[in-house]
Amino acid sequence: MTEYSQQNAPKKGLIVSPIENGTVIDHLTPGKAIKIADMLGLMQGAVVIIGQNLKSTKYGKKDIIKVENRFLTEDECSKIALIAPHATVNIIRDSALYEKRNVEIPDTVEDVALCSNANCITNKEKVPTRLFAQNKSPLVLVCHYCGFEIKGDDLKLKG
Repeated sequence: MTEYSQQNAPKKGLIVSPIENGTVIDHLTPGKAIKIADMLGLMQGAVVIIGQNLKSTKYGKKDIIKVENRFLTEDECSKIALIAPHATVNIIRDSALYEKRNVEIPDTVEDVALCSNANCITNKEKVPTRLFAQNKSPLVLVCHYCGFEIKGDDLKLKG
């Protein structure tokens, strides 16, 4: 039986390579990175690195998205909060952290998520959805048109 030593140990290092300029979306709920990348349209034209089920000292496991040469808006950060409320958005410039933002669930969510009520006008006609945050933790949204409550786990995004 071979004794396991430091010589045989895997080298410590980055699993996901760093970027020079762009955005790092960190501390995503495991399994949510692809959904967020699709929602924000990150896959169209940009270099995108997605890591899933990575080790996190804070949450156990996490997903991460790195997007080169793209900087997210506050509105995009609010959309991320609907899916991953503990996420952080890091702006990288010249390979250094330039700005760090915690995402926040907006009071009003317009034309991003669907109302779960099949009889809602937004599901029958071309009317943009408008949901109000009744509670942010746990997430409960209420439809402006029909009053239907949507819990965070039941939230379906447009597109």
